[in-house]
Amino acid sequence: MTYTDEHIRSVLTTTKVVACVGVSMNPVRPSYYVARYLSLKGFTVFGINPGHAGKMLFGQTIHASLSDIPKGAKIGMVDIFRKPDAVPAIVDEALEQLPELRTIWMQIGVSHDGAAAKAEAAGKVVIQNRCPKIEYQRLFGELRMGGFNTGVISSRL
Repeated sequence: MTYTDEHIRSVLTTTKVVACVGVSMNPVRPSYYVARYLSLKGFTVFGINPGHAGKMLFGQTIHASLSDIPKGAKIGMVDIFRKPDAVPAIVDEALEQLPELRTIWMQIGVSHDGAAAKAEAAGKVVIQNRCPKIEYQRLFGELRMGGFNTGVISSRL
């Protein structure tokens, strides 16, 4: 799957509210630090994990499922940190429960062509096997301090 930088940039700049399915409370887990990073960048992040339901993370209550998110939350993107075999059920629930949903994003190592096709047929943008944190940093010039040449010229230090 190939995505243009413009396509990914558009998703990241138009999304304001993210549901992170499979979020962890453990700060060394990728789902934790991706959700934390997005919240620090101004995204509202709703964590989804039945094992942590009711706990607070980054100013929001963690919910057991997408169905439990308050109706007025206006989730624009679902970021999936689950094994590929869990993706179809997550996509089905997202399509049914989230009327404002625009994007299904599957993390690095996560893809499911059937679920992606269903979401796309419903008019949703689908990005597979990518990380929004990495893409945000790459596209907005934040990876250069780690030794990566992002190709973005910036006067920020």
